Parts: sequence; structure tokens; C-alpha cells
Amino acid sequence: MLILGLSPFRHDSSAVLLQNGAVKAAIENKKLSRSDSQSLPTDAIRFCLESAAASWSDLDAIAIATRPIRAWVRRSWLRARLSARSPLAGAYYGAQEIGSLAQELKDLRTLRRKGALPQKTSYFDHHLCHAASAFFLSPFDRALIVTLDEGGDGDSGMIAIGEGKGIRVLRKISFQNSLAGVYSQVTGLIGFVPHREEHKTQWLSLEGEPEYKAIFLEMLRKKGSTDPRLDHSFVDRGFSKWLTFSSKFYKQTGLPEDPQQLTETQRRALASSIQAACAEVVSTMVEQLCRQHGIAQVCLAGGLFQNPVLVSSVEKTVGMNQLFVPPAPGNAGTAVGAAQLAWHQGFDKPRGEPVSHAYWGPKFTGQQAKDVLDNSKARYFLQTTEDRRLDTTIQLLTTGKIVGWVQGACEFGPRALGNRSVLASPWAPYVRENLNDYIKLREWFRPFAISVTEEDCQQYFDCSQLCRFMSSMGSVRANSVLPDGFLLPGGRVRLHVVERRSNPLFWRLLKRFGEHAPAPMLVNTSFNMFGDPLVVSPRDVIRSYFCSGIDALVIDNFVLSKAGSSSVLKSVSEARVGGSS
Repeated sequence: MLILGLSPFRHDSSAVLLQNGAVKAAIENKKLSRSDSQSLPTDAIRFCLESAAASWSDLDAIAIATRPIRAWVRRSWLRARLSARSPLAGAYYGAQEIGSLAQELKDLRTLRRKGALPQKTSYFDHHLCHAASAFFLSPFDRALIVTLDEGGDGDSGMIAIGEGKGIRVLRKISFQNSLAGVYSQVTGLIGFVPHREEHKTQWLSLEGEPEYKAIFLEMLRKKGSTDPRLDHSFVDRGFSKWLTFSSKFYKQTGLPEDPQQLTETQRRALASSIQAACAEVVSTMVEQLCRQHGIAQVCLAGGLFQNPVLVSSVEKTVGMNQLFVPPAPGNAGTAVGAAQLAWHQGFDKPRGEPVSHAYWGPKFTGQQAKDVLDNSKARYFLQTTEDRRLDTTIQLLTTGKIVGWVQGACEFGPRALGNRSVLASPWAPYVRENLNDYIKLREWFRPFAISVTEEDCQQYFDCSQLCRFMSSMGSVRANSVLPDGFLLPGGRVRLHVVERRSNPLFWRLLKRFGEHAPAPMLVNTSFNMFGDPLVVSPRDVIRSYFCSGIDALVIDNFVLSKAGSSSVLKSVSEARVGGSS
């Protein structure tokens, strides 16, 4: 049985194919198209169908993670209420919503022309799909489910209980009470791009003091209520699609209304304050809901929970390994949730195994990689066995080189989990500076992840199962050998735990590297150019490699090097007979 799941088409659109209830393929459209789009995820759909050698007629169901007309009615009604004192602004919002609805309906007509029969197509509420993506991929048979984002289908959240193969919705949270909306506004206020660079706000928050936390708590919750409740006297809407802070906010915080006048200390304090306030609101809500319903285990989903610092805070309240966040908690993950809802509700099928990996994207053959390399006139070394591939990579890493590592299927979700990664030794000199200045071109305060084998993790770190997908944070033990440069305030670390069953090749690389280093750990960051999606195809890989400061590349069985690394590869190849091509 084949079910095609699609996320909403507004942003981060994606497609997933379930085969007999298990994820066969899944990918975000922008990773294939190499650009953001707000339309039908055509490239992602094509990949999913090709992965199963299927056509539209082979599909048993198509599940879409939105109800566009119902969402339009809900958003329009709420915006009309919020704009009651400004009829002109209300008309402006109404025109925007009509335009968005028209585009969504046009995309659905295009889908039908491609072969999506109406009788096979189901539409599910956006936040219900978030909830399904979390609960049905989790190991829990009964759990509280909390979803929070900026405003999918006119809501910013949902509270539900998952039991077996069913989800019972308790209540929804209107988009006018969106925690994520306020978080995005702070992101813009401190100089980052709102709705895109919230991850920068979370990392900057670790460098400041939460001086304005009490003000944000007054803004974000109402006394006696567990749910987020925005005090609208702190915000204005005017002709902006998004929130803006009112004069009351600036008066109480004492901050200048011109963002250009904010000091660096104030920027850090704002980031720390909104992070701490959101953590307290969510943690308190989850704790009270668990107590009220007699539930110990919790599932989280929605764009707000792409924030591992926030997830880590909630995890301290719930307890280690009592919390689950899916590999793609944001908008893209709703495609998985929609497909799962069709499987369980539409066909009354049982639940499968909990998710163990997210390597559901495209992969390529050695011949396909060779064709691109030859077409690019790139010089490369061919490693004829897996052992040689690993030995060569380790030789590069132990000599301080930064290596692009591209193997197997691409990851689904926002993080590189060892198949489309840039790797380095954490003990190499100036590795953080080189990664930031010559490859990632990013701010000094943003941390790099540390990948470690599951078996060795507990010797150096305390962490939960969520670190398999980098969804939470780890903390170092007293005997950690990790250099201080990779530690965050409070002894925290951005951690990626690698299981042998999920990624055996990367696991073996870590293990073997540990034989030549203080521990089986590597710095792991995503393989992509500044502002681009994660690389997927060999062409993406070669373009990013030659346009960056990466020293060497291991793509399938082929190894490439730049000046400074070629001598390492030459010495390795000379030590073998017939070891290069």
C-alpha cells in the first residue's frame, strides 16, 4: 500500500511516501529545487514516486497537511477581530488572505491534473499533522502531545493526547497567541531575519542574561491559564503581516525603538529573555497538563521545537527519555503526519516501529558520482574498498583537514546526521575558526555539533535519545576530553549520537577515528554553502566543495583534495598498491 503525504505549500514544502505504513522516501522540495518556493512540491513528489517505481495510479491515498478553505475562514475571522479598530488594515489583510487561498487552490487543481484523484485525496488539519508526526513516530503508546508554531491553518498550537493509533484533540491555540510569532519578532528586533534565522536567536541567547524575562512572561501568559495567552497591549499589527512591538513594550524594557540603537549587551539580553520566557511557559504548561491527565510521556512538534535549547529545558521538566521530538518537527514534517493519519484513520492500520533514522532522501550510485566528477574535470582518488575509504578519511582528519563527507541517502529534516556532513577533528588547531571563517561564514556564537558513537557517549556526556536527531542538548561529564571551544555555557554541548544500526558507515568512521584520537568524536556540521539547503546530488556537492574552504571531499568511493591535502592523499596512495585512479 502506497500513501503520498504532502505538507502545506506555503513554505518548507515536502513530500513523503509511506509503503505499508513505513516511510519509503521523504524530502523537502527546496533541497531538490535549490530554492525556496511557495507552491506544489513537484520535485519532491517526483522523487518519492520514482523511489518506489510508482505512478499516480499506483497510489492508494494522497494526504495533504492543510484544510485551505477552513484555514482561510479561521485566519480571516481572527484578523478581522484584531483589525477592528483599523478597517483599512483589515481590508489589507483580507486581500492578502484571498490571494494566498487562490494560490493554494490553484496548486490543488494542478495536483488533480497530475493524477491525484479526488476520491483518493484527504485533507487534515495542519496541527493534527504535526501531532501525528510526533506521536506515531515515537516509542510511546500513550502520550501528551503539544504542537506550537507561528500559525498553521489559523492556529499556533494544539494540545492532544495520543493513545495507540488514535489522537484525541483537547484544544487548539489561536495564532493570535503565538509564542513562535513573538520569538520571530525578537529575532527581527535584534538584527536577524525573522521567520528564517530564529536558530541564531537561540544560540545568541546562551551568551546573555534574561533581563527582560519578567516582561515577556507578562506578555506571553495570563494568570491562571496554562496555555500561551498574548497580551496584545504589548504589540501592534498595523499594515505588517507580522507582529511589531508597541510603545508599551519599549517603555517597560527601556529599550530604544530604533533597533539600530541596540547595544550588543541588549541584543544578547533580548535573545536570552525570550528564550527563557518561552522555556518557562512551555515547561509549566507541559508539567501541569501531565499532572492533570496522569501522563508521564510527552511528544512535541511544530516549528518552535526546532529549537534544541528549548527542548532541553522541557526535557528537564519531563524527565530523560520521557520526551520525543520527530526528526523534522517543522512544516516539512507535517507531510509525514498527514500520511500517517491516512494510514491509521483512513485504512485503520496498526502502528509500526518507532523511527530509528531519517535517511529517507535521494541517494546516488558510484557511477553517477563519477560522471559528475569526470564532467567537472576533477582529479580524484578511487578507494576500492570501504577500509581504504575510511583509512584515507581518517588520515585527512588526523592531520587537521576539514573533510566533506557524502554517503548514502540524504537526511530528511533540518540537520545533517552524517550523510551530508562536513567533518573535522575537534582537536585540530583553529578548527572552529576555519569552519566559521572559510566554510560556513557564520557568527562566532553558533556552535558546531559533536558526533559520537552511542556506545562511547555515556563515558563523556549525559544526554537522551533525542540527541540521535540533534533535537536536544547534551552535557559534558567531568572526565570529558572535548576541547573547551566546543562547550556552551553551563557545560552544554550540541550533541549527535550515532547508532551502529542506523548509520553503520559513519559509526565505523567514528570508531576508527577514535583509535587515532582521544575519543571517537568528530565535529559535524551541515554540508551546504551559506544560505543554501543541504547538498543532495553529486552536482550540488561538487559545486559547494569547489566554492568553499573545505580541504578534501569523500563522495561515495571517490576522494578529492585541494592544495595542502594532496600530499596526505599521495602518501596514503603510495603506501598501497593500486590505491589510486
